[in-house]
Amino acid sequence: MKYKVTCNDGEVSFYCAEDEAVLKAMIHAGRGPVKHGCCGGGCGVCKVRIVAGDYHAFKPMSAAHVNEADREQGVVLSCCVQPRSDLVIARV
Repeated sequence: MKYKVTCNDGEVSFYCAEDEAVLKAMIHAGRGPVKHGCCGGGCGVCKVRIVAGDYHAFKPMSAAHVNEADREQGVVLSCCVQPRSDLVIARV
């Protein structure tokens, strides 16, 4: 299943499969609000806030870049999450 991922400004959107990292779909679509680095959860460059929607963190995120307080506010590394519904994201 694919879900629509929309940036909170409403101008950019792309589709992401439920078994695909949000960052990977963003790169393949050539769209999105963030840059990327290692694509492995260690550099923190792809940090976004999930404004709306459900997601699954399928691999650990570096605590140096996303701490517990961040996670409680919906801040994630887009290379480490997969959608479980349509998402609205914002650059951090």
